[in-house]
Amino acid sequence: MADLTLRPVDAETFEVLDDGRALGTVSLRLDDARTASLRWDLGPTEEPLRSQAVNLAITHAFDELGVTRVQTLTDEDAVPDRRAAARAGMRRDGLIRHVDRPDQELLSRLADDPQPQSREGFVAMLNAALPKKRAIAQALVCDPDGRVLLCELTYKREWDLPGGVVDPGESPADAVVRELREELGVEARIRGLRTVNWLPPWSAWDDAVLFVFDVEAWDPDAPLTLQPTEIAAVHWCDRDLLRERAAAATIDLLDNLDADPDGTYREAGHVFRPSPER
Repeated sequence: MADLTLRPVDAETFEVLDDGRALGTVSLRLDDARTASLRWDLGPTEEPLRSQAVNLAITHAFDELGVTRVQTLTDEDAVPDRRAAARAGMRRDGLIRHVDRPDQELLSRLADDPQPQSREGFVAMLNAALPKKRAIAQALVCDPDGRVLLCELTYKREWDLPGGVVDPGESPADAVVRELREELGVEARIRGLRTVNWLPPWSAWDDAVLFVFDVEAWDPDAPLTLQPTEIAAVHWCDRDLLRERAAAATIDLLDNLDADPDGTYREAGHVFRPSPER
């Protein structure tokens, strides 16, 4: 590892030196007593010197300026800067959108975060950089006549299977039980996993993984306690009513479940069958 040093240029700017050779500059601006904003101009400096320079500036902010948080903004298309920030232990806080220029990532590091060179810091860096894929859990509930329970939702026209988005740290099975308790006021009994379905991006939605659970039916005439902000009504639907009112993705999924009930993994509702290219 190179022995980099900082040489002050003015109150906020430092020149980064590698054995006397200038690599570029870093700037630290105090936003408040606890937070400093970091910027850098390191030109064509390659890894690992780039991330070492960023780490050196962060260490200076903690040790000399006394802050507990260092943050930076990097353009989404500025890959070397994003990598340098991540390898210096900075984690993604969110995305700042712009109209007339590239969106920017907000990254930060806290004073008590593990050092980026440590095992804990390396794992934390990888975890923060990995994609967060959306997971959804839904219940397939059928009455003795084969009718499927669909929810009439307050926020869209199409009816859908009961369920919802899996919370962080929550299992899909726990999520479907929680959703049925919150939305319908019932204690669901899961009989098993019916299928896993990958949903491609659609409209303004990103892609997601859908877990469909086979849930034991309750008395269709039993009163339900509906969550008024999300559920307008519930309906036990035969296939004709289902095709008339359900979302297209739900119709495709249920049709394909009827045609091929043993498929454990699906993409866009259809059982995945490897092609020579995959």
